[in-house]
Amino acid sequence: MSVHASDRPATVVPFAPAAKGQPDASIVADDSGRTIVALLQKAAELAKEDCARAMDLAHKLSFQLRAAEERARELEAEAAHFRDRAARAEAWLLRIHNEVEHTFFQKKERDPRQPQR
Repeated sequence: MSVHASDRPATVVPFAPAAKGQPDASIVADDSGRTIVALLQKAAELAKEDCARAMDLAHKLSFQLRAAEERARELEAEAAHFRDRAARAEAWLLRIHNEVEHTFFQKKERDPRQPQR
């Protein structure tokens, strides 16, 4: 059995690209490389923008946290002030109570000559 040029099927695709009308492989690789580098640069820019937004948000939240901590310190000092005032007022009320007890009720018990009501 001999193989002739006319025996080849029509669907055979030649292995090497034809020289005419098709771009050179190095041109295709260069274009692909430039496209990949451009996409990487775009991704890097987007990552930088995301990082800048995150840093801005972190700075803003840090500032708000410091302000909240300062306000908490102020409120703690104010609460301590009012606790101290309440303790002093309670001490005064106890002293007044004791004075009233001593002045008005102790005399009646000590002096049995006074008529009881």
